[in-house]
Amino acid sequence: MAKPAVNHIVTDARESFGKGAARKLRALGKIPAVIYGHGTDPVHVALPGHEIALILRKSNQILDLDINGKSQLALVKDVQKDPVRQIIEHIDLVVVRKGEKVIVDVPIHVTGETAPGTIYNLDAPTISVEAEATHIPEYFTVDIEGREEGEHIYAKDITLVEGATLLSEEDLLVILVSVPRAAVEADAAEEEAAEGAEEAAATEEAAE
Repeated sequence: MAKPAVNHIVTDARESFGKGAARKLRALGKIPAVIYGHGTDPVHVALPGHEIALILRKSNQILDLDINGKSQLALVKDVQKDPVRQIIEHIDLVVVRKGEKVIVDVPIHVTGETAPGTIYNLDAPTISVEAEATHIPEYFTVDIEGREEGEHIYAKDITLVEGATLLSEEDLLVILVSVPRAAVEADAAEEEAAEGAEEAAATEEAAE
């Protein structure tokens, strides 16, 4: 349930807009972004591309933006990428304030191994919570060590950080432990073969 750090980023305010201006920014290794929220006018900035790409490897990141010497906290809301090259083309940021609560989808991180012969299915890779903007968990950890076939883990079973509230349905299935289908089919085939052998033996004995 690691909590991401607030990332300090120095930005450049931008006054040129449009696709051409955005391409020029990306050619310089920067990413165009817009900051909005709390009734403020949108602020257009250019973010350092490499630094932001590293930060965005994790979800729900809070940025402490230095905009012309002024600090502004913002939550990464949307990241737009080129569908083919997967290059970040634009980022939407939402203004947040310390103590404010925001709604986010937090990833599920699974640890441990289920009982021998079983596997787990991650039915819900994220759950929705309301948490303080500066205390958003990086992920929620679920330990599946020794879990047996048929065990279910629901959203209500996930341990949240202090101050966070579950917004997903309590009965949302997160993890299900089961026996692999191939193993079930193999067992069924073995049982069918055994039954066939018993019937053949019985028929042969009756014929004698």
